[in-house]
Amino acid sequence: MPKAPALTSPAPVESAAPQSRGPARRRLRNAPPQLVLGVLLAAAAAAVLFFLFFDLKGNVGYILPRRAIKVSAMLLVAVAVGVSTLLFQTVTANRILTPSIMGFDSLYILVQTVMAFALGAAAVVTAPPTLQFGVEVVLMVGFSALLYRWMFTGATRSLHLLLLVGVILGSLFRGFSSLLQRLMEPSEFIILQDLFFASFNNVDPALLGVAAVIVAAVCAAVWRARHTLDVLALGRDVAINVGVDHRKVVMRVLLACSLLVAVSTALVGPVTFFGLLVVSLGYQLCRGFSHAWLLPIVVLIGAIALVGGQLVLEKVFGFGTALSVVIEFTGGILFLYLLLKGSLK
Repeated sequence: MPKAPALTSPAPVESAAPQSRGPARRRLRNAPPQLVLGVLLAAAAAAVLFFLFFDLKGNVGYILPRRAIKVSAMLLVAVAVGVSTLLFQTVTANRILTPSIMGFDSLYILVQTVMAFALGAAAVVTAPPTLQFGVEVVLMVGFSALLYRWMFTGATRSLHLLLLVGVILGSLFRGFSSLLQRLMEPSEFIILQDLFFASFNNVDPALLGVAAVIVAAVCAAVWRARHTLDVLALGRDVAINVGVDHRKVVMRVLLACSLLVAVSTALVGPVTFFGLLVVSLGYQLCRGFSHAWLLPIVVLIGAIALVGGQLVLEKVFGFGTALSVVIEFTGGILFLYLLLKGSLK
């Protein structure tokens, strides 16, 4: 991605907080980015270490590697979903849009359902993980590339039209999936249903390595383009005026979003509102900062949310519910709050 000239205002700055808000909240928002990043890094490291070594008894050689695989999957999802959501909101200039809202999760469920209907649920579960992972990633990236190219490279861009297209495609995918599920045997549907929710318990170590390589390569390219992202956040006209090839850069950013979300979804399953949740918290903690600070802060918030949430579920609630259910519930409430607040413009 081309590197844009440095600007004095690298990221959109929202209006000042009302005076009615408490002084503690204002001090938090005015904290230097180094302090925010340091506190989040310490909290994330503590959560990871606590998850790995707390109550480590019995066969340590068996338990510790399994915990390491699980926490590695959570960290990888935190990076992929957090970065992709931040990039997507940057190019769309909207704080409530996420790549998952555009039909990724529905497409993932459709792919799983079609394969189970055609081959049988048992064949899907026992299929080579690498082959299944590759098919899902290719299909999701291809779908998103076509959609984003149509919506974002024209002369005009309508966020309302983008939302409408995403909702319609998602409804279409869900409807077709529901039809095929009704035609399946109940025993096969029960097997298939387990694939519809994000799970960190049965991640294949080989897939984890492949996914880590893809995510690392994409994130390295994104980090090199962090200054260009700051310019994109100022708007299309500003980006073009300072010499950024807006069409090319936006398509590259959207391709990066597609790869990250596809890898995360194919690895552990759909997490629709997780990106919205962590990026919204990131904006609250580092309002006005550039992507050089936003990117690591969002990733660390995601790591704390996933690892810390899993710790609470395991140690406090005793696996009373799946972590993805809690994330979707909290993120859905936040999405409705942002809509009612009037964030959609």
